[in-house]
Amino acid sequence: MSLFGTGAMSRVVRSGVGRRRVQTVVIALATMMAVASAVVAGSLMVAAAAPFDHAFEKQQGAHITAQLDPAEVSAAQLAATGKPAGVTASSGPYPSTVFRPVDQAGFRLPTLTLVGRSGPDGDVDRVELKSGRWAQKPGEIVLAASFEGPTIGIGATLKASDTMNAPTLSIVGFAVSASRTADSWATPAQVDTLASEGSPLTSQMLYRFDSASTKEQILADRKKLAAAVGSKALLGTQSWLDTKRAADQGAAATVPFVTALGMLGIVMSVIIVCSVISGAVGTSLRRIGILKAIGFTPREVVRAYVAQALVPAGAGIALGVVLGNLLAVPLLSDTEAVHGGVSLSVAWWVDVVVPAAALVIVGLAALIPALRAGRLRTVEAIAVGRSPRTGRGQWAHRAMALLPLPRPVTYGLATPFTHPVRTLAMLLAVAFGTAAATFAVGLTSSLTAVGTSQDPESRAAVTVTTTRPNNAAPPPPPPAGGSVAGTPPVGGSVASRSGLRVADPAKVRSAITSQAGTESYYGKTQAEVAVAGISGSVQASLYEGRSRSGSYEMISGHWITGTGQVVVPTRFLERSSTKIGDTVRVTYEKETANLRIVGESFDTSGSELEIHADMANFASAVPSSFLVEVKSGVLADEYAQKVAAVVQPLGGDAMANAPSGQEGVLLIMSSMAVLLTLMLVFVAGLGVLNSVVLDTRERIHDLGVCKAIGMSPRQTMSLVLASVTAIGVIGGLIGVPAGYALHSLVMPVMGRAVGTSLPSPVLDVYEPVELLLLGLGGVVIAVLGALIPAGWAARARTAMALRTE
Repeated sequence: MSLFGTGAMSRVVRSGVGRRRVQTVVIALATMMAVASAVVAGSLMVAAAAPFDHAFEKQQGAHITAQLDPAEVSAAQLAATGKPAGVTASSGPYPSTVFRPVDQAGFRLPTLTLVGRSGPDGDVDRVELKSGRWAQKPGEIVLAASFEGPTIGIGATLKASDTMNAPTLSIVGFAVSASRTADSWATPAQVDTLASEGSPLTSQMLYRFDSASTKEQILADRKKLAAAVGSKALLGTQSWLDTKRAADQGAAATVPFVTALGMLGIVMSVIIVCSVISGAVGTSLRRIGILKAIGFTPREVVRAYVAQALVPAGAGIALGVVLGNLLAVPLLSDTEAVHGGVSLSVAWWVDVVVPAAALVIVGLAALIPALRAGRLRTVEAIAVGRSPRTGRGQWAHRAMALLPLPRPVTYGLATPFTHPVRTLAMLLAVAFGTAAATFAVGLTSSLTAVGTSQDPESRAAVTVTTTRPNNAAPPPPPPAGGSVAGTPPVGGSVASRSGLRVADPAKVRSAITSQAGTESYYGKTQAEVAVAGISGSVQASLYEGRSRSGSYEMISGHWITGTGQVVVPTRFLERSSTKIGDTVRVTYEKETANLRIVGESFDTSGSELEIHADMANFASAVPSSFLVEVKSGVLADEYAQKVAAVVQPLGGDAMANAPSGQEGVLLIMSSMAVLLTLMLVFVAGLGVLNSVVLDTRERIHDLGVCKAIGMSPRQTMSLVLASVTAIGVIGGLIGVPAGYALHSLVMPVMGRAVGTSLPSPVLDVYEPVELLLLGLGGVVIAVLGALIPAGWAARARTAMALRTE
């Protein structure tokens, strides 16, 4: 009995793993890649939801934050809006306004939403104090925790604006609002004092609803609110779903493509494990018969062959967990946000559940061919040995012999029909590898297009600025007689502001138009603005002149063509519940303009909103830079040097633009896609290698006969390679459309994860020639996977091959 106990079983398993080294490596690498992808995808999905959800529920966050006009609705009417059916809790009204403070060093902070609250608690949005205390009297302010830094801390002061008599505010605390209902808080009386004509006073109401988990439910709740207060009173709303998406999107964008590659890896692992164990059973019939003859039961044979798969799979799973954690680190670090100090890391249960699930999948994949081994009759297994069944695939040999090709090639083309199941596994491995490569090429091309579209200024050849640091290198001396042509003497019209030399935009514009080589140009400036109904500051890009060449890609509508128009990203439309054709109120400095939304731009700038409008909408706006296109044949560097010589004495500068490249999370995503795809392609090649090794070993006697009658080593290699060429062609024909379809499916999901649709230049990235080359990639995978066993067959000595039975 002891002969067939643990010791005998372990020796059989060790012997099987050691004899089939190629298959062992294939299983280990396939499972490693699948587990690594699954760990990354699982950790990102957990990280994308946990911090915000935990903080939101803890603080009883607001499902809808509403900004209302106090002139159109009374406080009593607002309080009544918290009573209708569907509203589970409400807080407010709180006085609210926007302002742009200046710190002690004289630098202007972004435009902040200021809300008057007597304390951090409430039925909705229980703001969490991270440090300090709450504002108790006028002159005190609490800032969002994200502003805390070396120069902005407890006790520091801010001026409410950059005007001479602006009131001073003392920072007494820093707080976190999971709902992001405000950037700062003060007493209600202080908010009333700071409100001005340029930044009118509004009323803020916070609501929680019993049904607010989908966009449709939020829109329905907003309609109820608008009906209760009147459409004129409701200036705008902010949905908690948009706030959640903004908080989650650092990880959310990576989840779809990592999940897709992970699923490819898992399916490929199952196929390869089944193929390896099935091949092991097919080539070990005599060994199985001997094991049964000496007393091994069918159940023990099944356990032995399942264990031969689980041993290398276990090693691959352990390596995959380590690799997955390493790959997840840069992505998780990019998604860390201030949600009550939550730090993101791979959840411990992901490192437990994924390996356990992988072991179960590998075990089930190995069980089917192992059961075949257990059912084999002892006498039949010993008698058949490892010789292939006679007659299988003979029709294919006869058909291929009719082709006008060398006999070794036709012999190789017919070989796959001898083992249809093994051929199918090899075909699927090649198809999945080609699909992964096609998907990765499209993904990286799309990410490159995203990076390019988000940096439209880089399309211009030269950027000319109206500012220049005071400590910059001095401009070249003017020619004899005073000043550079068309400019005043150095210092003649140069202002100094916050360490910058500021030039007159009109004189910089004149220098550009008078410069030979100028094809076209437009002016641009960026500023913080306030938009009614949107909490916090909004970045505005204001344009002067023909700005179409510097426009963002459009999802719908059109780019700005004049005054009274504004182009906004998808997130703006969703957050403000507006659509193309609606009008929004925008406040820049002390000027307010009603702008009609004419286009939806493609913008992936994160949670910060950016709108685009004509500079003529605001009289006080002036360009801070000019983007210049040069004429054909003019070198950008030389043009920039000539313009710089003119504008530097004015206080401006000019420089040639470098092509934009991928940065930050886009670069990380591209690198990860390439890495995971290379792993998939490598494993696909190993799957081919495994199948060809099994075929070559089974046919070594036949190859010996062929060599004995005159087949050269080169012909032997062509025979083996021909056996996989057709598989590579078919695999490419299947894999390329599959990868194309996967790209078309995953990219829109990635776009929705970051709150935007995708324009056609980001989606339509494949060229016909590129698809043809990717299709040939299936042949490359198959041939590379077969090279090693082909070389081994070519080098095998004829006498040794003939002795092998």
